[in-house]
Amino acid sequence: MGNCFGTQQVDHHSQSTIKPSSPGTSKLKDGKQNSSPPAPDTTKESGSAEGRSKKGEKAAFPASGKILMSITLKIFTLAELKAATRNFKPATVLGEGGFGRVFKGWVDEKTYAPSKVSVGMAVAVKKSNPDSSQGLQEWKAEVNFLGRLSHPNLVKLRGYCWEENQLLLVYEFMQKGSLENHLFRSGGAEPLTWGTRLKIAMGAAQGLTFLHTSEKCVIYRDFKASNILLDGDYNAKLSDFGLAKLGPIDGNSHVTTRVMGTYGYADPEYVATGNLYVKSDVYGFGVVLLEMLTGLRALDTNRPSGKHNLVEWAKYSLTEKRKLKKIMDPKLEGKYPIKAALQAGELILKCLESDPRSRPSMEEVLETLQKINAVNGNSKVSSKASKSKSKANDNRSPMHCKPDSKKQNWFQPDSEKRNWFQSDSEKRNWFQPDSQYRTGIQRHSLSYSDVQRASH
Repeated sequence: MGNCFGTQQVDHHSQSTIKPSSPGTSKLKDGKQNSSPPAPDTTKESGSAEGRSKKGEKAAFPASGKILMSITLKIFTLAELKAATRNFKPATVLGEGGFGRVFKGWVDEKTYAPSKVSVGMAVAVKKSNPDSSQGLQEWKAEVNFLGRLSHPNLVKLRGYCWEENQLLLVYEFMQKGSLENHLFRSGGAEPLTWGTRLKIAMGAAQGLTFLHTSEKCVIYRDFKASNILLDGDYNAKLSDFGLAKLGPIDGNSHVTTRVMGTYGYADPEYVATGNLYVKSDVYGFGVVLLEMLTGLRALDTNRPSGKHNLVEWAKYSLTEKRKLKKIMDPKLEGKYPIKAALQAGELILKCLESDPRSRPSMEEVLETLQKINAVNGNSKVSSKASKSKSKANDNRSPMHCKPDSKKQNWFQPDSEKRNWFQSDSEKRNWFQPDSQYRTGIQRHSLSYSDVQRASH
């Protein structure tokens, strides 16, 4: 069994607030690992200070999480995880894709020993596909970041297993699944009210604020609805830190790195130049907030020509009351304060500014959301609220119609020859997802998409 990054089996309920040293690079040799946790890809840092609180200044929203001195995770054996999931029984599958499958399991709350179904604590076990070429580095990054970061709005990583060429991660189980499920998938997940959407947005913003304002600044790099998981009370938690990266240091504004992420959510400046800013996450947040307002995916080729990209056309409707009402999610049935919706639209536009320096920080985004939430509590809902659900659906925009099952064509422009890969040995290509369920690469704790290996 591999002992990842030199971790030790410890009491994972006690946590240290001491900041860690910078992670080193971990390489495999003869099937074993050295004791240094791997850092994300080595990059060139440049630019001027941006996106960080000045030294000596008190953050508007002090981080309530912790950065642990060492990775304090349970090291599971393969036998333990087989027992916890009833030998990875198909009936326990929560999601699957090119990376592998996620199974629901049960363990003892104190010892994390396997337990019977519905006894103890439910966990989500992500089991990688041994034939997948894209998993190892992201698996390491997931352990490196989630194993050290502790915050109410980050999903908890309970432990891991590296044994017999098997890579497994054990997470807390999130009862309500992903935000993506509630916004886009028909059946099963119940529609989200306006108040619940604001709650989720604020929770996700708190998670990003913690990452950005920690002493060891972390850029999440893959903010999207499928990576926002919800617990039983609809508290939002960020999951999947496979693409996360340490932020700029020494007063620099950005890090220059290979472009990775999900098409439609990635900051255009980053895609075009490879310059990754702390506020690149703010752009992704703006895209997801727009999805939450409209109930529409960031990318959908089943929409009419010229409206495949949600940001490109919907942004013109965010500041005018009449236009905004037309693109609001019909599942809301008009039950939202129009003033609050307009304020949310203005915030989205600020997050989507082409120049990263013109975007608000996540602290400012969170503060604005809290003000919008205050409006939500003191304002009357739109007059549409009195209309019946069927009538609301009849009058909805064609953009909200259920797409057919045809495959979408995702592409990498030949004219730009961008490198979307972390290394030559881990090349990925945008794939053709089922249009009803996915847009871009889906890489999150409870669902994964098929990924095709391809050359540049």
